[in-house]
Amino acid sequence: MKNLLLLFCISLVFNICSAQTTYNLDFETLENETSKDWEIFGNGEYKIAYDQITFQHGIVSGSIESIDDKGDFKALSYKIPYGFSGKKIKLTGYIKTENVAGGWAGLWMRIDPQVAFDNMQSRGITGTTDWKKYDIELDLINSAKTIVVGGLLVGTGKMWVDNLSVTIDGKPLDKAPKKNLSLAEKDSEFDNGSKISFPKLDDTLITNLELLGKVWGFLKYYHPEIGTGNYNWDYELFKILPRYVDATTKIQRDDILLNWINTFGEVEVCKSCKEIDKDAFLKPDLNWMDNSELSSALKEKLKFIQKNRFQGNHYYVEFTAKAKNPSFKNENSYESMTYPDEGFRLLTLYKYWNMIQYYFPYKHLTEKDWNTTFKEYIPDFINAKNEFEFEVATIKLIGEVKDTHANLWGGNNAVKEERGTYYPPVHLRFIENKLIVTDYYNPEMQSQVGLNIGDVITKISGVSVEELVKEKLPVYPASNYTTQLRDISGDLLRSNSKTLELSYVREQEEVSINIPLFETKEMNYYGWYREEPDGKSFKIMDGNIGYINLKNIKEDDIEVIKKKLKDTKGIIVDIRNYPSTFVVFSLGNFLNSNRTDFVKFTKGNPDYPGEFTFTEPLKVGIDKSWSYNGKKIVVLVNELSQSQAEYTAMAFRAGDKTTIVGSTTAGADGNVSAFILPGGMRTMISGIGVYYPDGTETQGIGIVPDVEVLPTIQGIKDGRDEPLEKAIEIINKL
Repeated sequence: MKNLLLLFCISLVFNICSAQTTYNLDFETLENETSKDWEIFGNGEYKIAYDQITFQHGIVSGSIESIDDKGDFKALSYKIPYGFSGKKIKLTGYIKTENVAGGWAGLWMRIDPQVAFDNMQSRGITGTTDWKKYDIELDLINSAKTIVVGGLLVGTGKMWVDNLSVTIDGKPLDKAPKKNLSLAEKDSEFDNGSKISFPKLDDTLITNLELLGKVWGFLKYYHPEIGTGNYNWDYELFKILPRYVDATTKIQRDDILLNWINTFGEVEVCKSCKEIDKDAFLKPDLNWMDNSELSSALKEKLKFIQKNRFQGNHYYVEFTAKAKNPSFKNENSYESMTYPDEGFRLLTLYKYWNMIQYYFPYKHLTEKDWNTTFKEYIPDFINAKNEFEFEVATIKLIGEVKDTHANLWGGNNAVKEERGTYYPPVHLRFIENKLIVTDYYNPEMQSQVGLNIGDVITKISGVSVEELVKEKLPVYPASNYTTQLRDISGDLLRSNSKTLELSYVREQEEVSINIPLFETKEMNYYGWYREEPDGKSFKIMDGNIGYINLKNIKEDDIEVIKKKLKDTKGIIVDIRNYPSTFVVFSLGNFLNSNRTDFVKFTKGNPDYPGEFTFTEPLKVGIDKSWSYNGKKIVVLVNELSQSQAEYTAMAFRAGDKTTIVGSTTAGADGNVSAFILPGGMRTMISGIGVYYPDGTETQGIGIVPDVEVLPTIQGIKDGRDEPLEKAIEIINKL
């Protein structure tokens, strides 16, 4: 009885403490065998418990335990609405582990919408450890909406997490300064929906909605009151739309727009606004003002705002300190609206189109005139019947910019579900324009599947591969066709069924079979390339040829490479992957003793949206005692070489010893800029333009090899690496 009474008293004390605290970060408040406000996400088979036997503080901890050996991950998460003012946010907590292997245990913290993230991957906890205090600290960004914290387990074993706390600049949340809300943030009128329903679309209404979208976007980035954050610009759209769609004449339409603009106050003459740089590579595209048959009064008003536009720290966009790519802020994700209403769907189009119009450095390279896409997509967004059609409309719009960085990288759940949750146990690539089996994720599965390396897949569920590719191209955005095929190849055999009918050709004979499909957790699944088993980034091959593979390279490897490979006959640098470490200068200076220009950029003007100018070129290469002594560098690239891989190849190509071998790369270079869209959809663009010193483009074109060597079907069957063989041949001819 005494023990029960003591337990009751302890429980009462902690419940009282919990009642005095806004947040249940110590797991103490339990509801129906769960801890209040804690959520679970992740993949794989794990047991989640709120443990009242093992704890560091109070009488409850959170625990995650794997119940199979698949080695996936599971996380506990807790959301904290962001309403604080400060510079740094720190998560502190205690973790205990038992037999953690094949991954790590750790705390994690994310600042949404995707501002900052840390999950302790580089310093994760493994093995068996007793309770120990850990922390994560991130920079706070004023545009943050939510802080998400918790604990996670990657791999197998068990972990406990307890006694979490969050501080802002060292102060607990209840004592942290409250965030000063902008006028835009205070406007919550349409938080639950736009209340917009459009009449039947005809050409006049579509034309008017196109004009409104262009005016809306122009004002968003140019008008001083909008740039200051004095209006929730999303919601101002919903305020004008009801009367705007009722306009029956151009005069009435333009009067509505003019009166709307006037409600935001007089625009003062800007004394610091400069004219367009005469040497600008790209100039703001505002020709629509002259080509839209606008009234003279409306046109004059827009031109005046252009001339006296916002200057300084814009509420919706800023440029990063180093790369100078745009960082889009204060964009509400509306993630609870997975299928937004008609007004929010139109807002999605308005947001994306104008972001590209003013901040995409490669807008001039799109196949279509970007101005023509607006009108084309209005019906697709307004008439989307469900979440899937809404996501597809967004993906197709993104595909128009021809940028491999640009896709839906989150919030596309309906599309993912439609593509399927089951995968083939084989890796596929397009070789000689045919879909080829190139690898098994698990070789032991071959006997139950029946496909051989080198088999040519011809039909899937009775439909030819060629027909399927044609159908899927519009929903697989990329900079070039080769990269689209790269991305499509991994999904062609996906399905929501555990079996799939297909036909393949082997030794000139076509065979039809049903193959089993699996969840990715059931295989040693990989995406673009398989990791090296030993994880080594370099070696010396036969004939005293050095080989460096950037997918495994670490910063500490560079000094060792300088010593070990300095006197080799030649070096092959394999960038048919994504470099695990930035080595443009650290390795580039070793390989290139002749210092020379290798790249220049176009960067946007924060004070004149839509203007892009060239920077001065960057140099690489140093003639030092440790510089490479050999006669030849061969760099291997293909469609798997993207972004940083392409930038690295450009730097290495600058050396007078270098030859690029392989095939055209992904054609998407430049620091990325993330953008949030309604429905919780997340996308990105290449945020700066990347060019060779002479102005030659890389976007879409990629890194064109000096010596083109494409893999062949026969080479795949024989297990050969033909580009690597060519690289060895080039070096041995010296």
